[in-house]
Amino acid sequence: MSLVLALVVGKDDGDDRSQKGRTSSAPVTRSPSPLSSSPTPSPSPSAPPAGYELHDDGEGFRVAVPEGWTRATVPSEYGMAVVNFRSPDKERRLQVYEVSEASPDASFDLYLSDQTAKPRGFEKLALTNLDEGDFTGSRLEYLADTIRNEPEVGTWHVYDERFVATDGKIYALAAYGPDADGREDELELLTTALDWFCPPGMNCDPAGNAALD
Repeated sequence: MSLVLALVVGKDDGDDRSQKGRTSSAPVTRSPSPLSSSPTPSPSPSAPPAGYELHDDGEGFRVAVPEGWTRATVPSEYGMAVVNFRSPDKERRLQVYEVSEASPDASFDLYLSDQTAKPRGFEKLALTNLDEGDFTGSRLEYLADTIRNEPEVGTWHVYDERFVATDGKIYALAAYGPDADGREDELELLTTALDWFCPPGMNCDPAGNAALD
């Protein structure tokens, strides 16, 4: 069963890719723990923007996340565990996971199809193909009234990007936040994470370029 479909079939109004691999019982989530700064992968004057830190995750990837956020995981039937980073007030989230479909576009085709449940109040704003040069990816922007296991914030605004990383595997990074405070903060969260993302098993320089170990 595909990664995205597994999370949403059934009565749940799924949003949330943190529910991938769900069975009839709720998944076990590790208790959130504060993130600590990780050393830069190699000496360089380059650094994430102010307020962000590099995090070398236990699932093997590297990413830039806002300082002071907590981390929790949910098991997945495909690839690495789903990793959620949350702000102290729980109103913003960055989600990282591995995608099972054959391409980013195929993954979104499945998610947006009638066979995949959506969160309450789901409203697609845009689906943009970002293929350029050696990069393959697409970005979905949408609104939702509720996000599973997250607080009520009014309308949620989400950017969800799925892309082929330098290890040849497909990953998703999704940024969530309240729509009421504007949409630029979710875009900044997403693009900063993407700029510094390094997949498992790769040796990345600070610019995000990677080579096999």
